[in-house]
Amino acid sequence: MEYRKLGKTSIEVSEIGFGAWAIGGDAWGPVEDQASVAAMERALELGITFIDTADVYGDGHSEELVAQVIKSRRDQVIVATKGGLMGHHRDPKGTPVYDRPEKVREALENSLHRLGTDYVDLYFDHIWWDRHEETEAFIEALASLKAEGKARAVGVSTDDFEYIKHFNKNGGLDVVQLEYSILNRKAERQILPYLQEHGIGVVVRGPLQKGLLTGKFTPESTFPKGDVRHNWPNEPWFTESVEKVERLQVLERDEQTMGQLALRFVLSHPAISTAIPGGKTPEQVEENARASVRPLLSEQELQLIDEVAPT
Repeated sequence: MEYRKLGKTSIEVSEIGFGAWAIGGDAWGPVEDQASVAAMERALELGITFIDTADVYGDGHSEELVAQVIKSRRDQVIVATKGGLMGHHRDPKGTPVYDRPEKVREALENSLHRLGTDYVDLYFDHIWWDRHEETEAFIEALASLKAEGKARAVGVSTDDFEYIKHFNKNGGLDVVQLEYSILNRKAERQILPYLQEHGIGVVVRGPLQKGLLTGKFTPESTFPKGDVRHNWPNEPWFTESVEKVERLQVLERDEQTMGQLALRFVLSHPAISTAIPGGKTPEQVEENARASVRPLLSEQELQLIDEVAPT
């Protein structure tokens, strides 16, 4: 396993991390807690030191499972969690939940309790659109939480360039979590150059495009109810994406699966600190971990990727 600095912070992370959304059990189909814990244990054995979770993953269940794994080795694991996502940031009357810094602090304290620790290494504002009053509350709260040592570094999870720049208006942004993959290269246009210029760490979610880039899907694939991908087969872009992956499968070889190719592509960008594919089982984790090699991809491989899935 190779390791990288997280931007301008002093934190070093494994370049392949563990994305803990799926193990929450509420968005990716059936998952067994015992297998989830075993997957994280295997990740640590393979040198994966970075685990990313959030308060909304399984309504806190993911954080509770992470707590089981880090309990006896807290200082050996870089833990990130997030607060503030979607419907969870408004009460039934539509009132913003995170409209004051104290509410952001409360959200982190609740996460710390579930994680069984008194600090996290990274704490993210988990958002998808700009909401002014809550944005300012998060910016103020994260600065104080970092100063107190509740979070070693702070950031935002978003794909909105204007929001990133606003969040960094005082230079307090340490890390950005964003979506980036062979099938979604939008971040290359503005966001990644900006983050690289400002020394801001980058955590990539969706490096396998929710499993599409493993090469295991066909236009006839179906997904169970409760899976975030349930409606994918009804979308035209799904068939187009499967066709792109099929064209890239000529790059598979004994030491490189399609999924590993996708992870190596992400890691080839100089702005990236770590990629966090999910893993429900030890076998999936082993597959992901083997993507960390040198060299990553050849010029010929990158050229074909550019032809099949340009920026």
